[in-house]
Amino acid sequence: MDGSDTRVTLSARPDWQYLLRDLYEFYRTIPAGGSKTIRNHQRIVRERISRAITANAQIVERVPTPKPVTAHLNRALARGHLEKHGAFISTLETIAPELEWQYGYEKVPRGLEKKYAFAELAGPFGPVVIEDLILGLVLFAPGCTYPAHSHDGITESYICLTGAVSENDTGVYAPGSLIFNPPGHLHRITTAVQQPSLLAYAWVGTPEALAGQKMTFTRAKR
Repeated sequence: MDGSDTRVTLSARPDWQYLLRDLYEFYRTIPAGGSKTIRNHQRIVRERISRAITANAQIVERVPTPKPVTAHLNRALARGHLEKHGAFISTLETIAPELEWQYGYEKVPRGLEKKYAFAELAGPFGPVVIEDLILGLVLFAPGCTYPAHSHDGITESYICLTGAVSENDTGVYAPGSLIFNPPGHLHRITTAVQQPSLLAYAWVGTPEALAGQKMTFTRAKR
């Protein structure tokens, strides 16, 4: 052993660098709609992405893992090329074979296992190691209802990349729009019935909150 550092870092993986830079630009250019709270969240996400790039963050290899819903991924990416963020979609296509798709729940409600999965892009456990931020993708099949849930100690935002989604039946979010959820906010997501929906997400919190985050679905009232 010569003691040399054999870690893989961002500088050795340009596609992952481009991915982070594109996410930075999303959080710089998407309007905050006059909300100081959302604008502050966007700033925090940018700062934490920037620190990771400047620090040449480590990349940890994950085991590529498909889920039933990833059968819709090619369609979602093809639709994404029609949007102004097509360059970001092209980078996603490059790294897609490396992604570990997950459910994130010990027990997934019946039927949801075929219509939903997420893949982390950055966070405490990689692929890009960031302690105080999680970035990822969530893919929904057409006609999916993602049950009501919340995140303790986590501020969350989604960027709609393809398809259309509604949160709590209060509005429709098309590609290029941002959905914001403060900590503890109960939210339920429904998706369009004819096309899959692909979203990027950011979770902001303390390293402890991000490393130990669990999500639970609410139970329907009887």
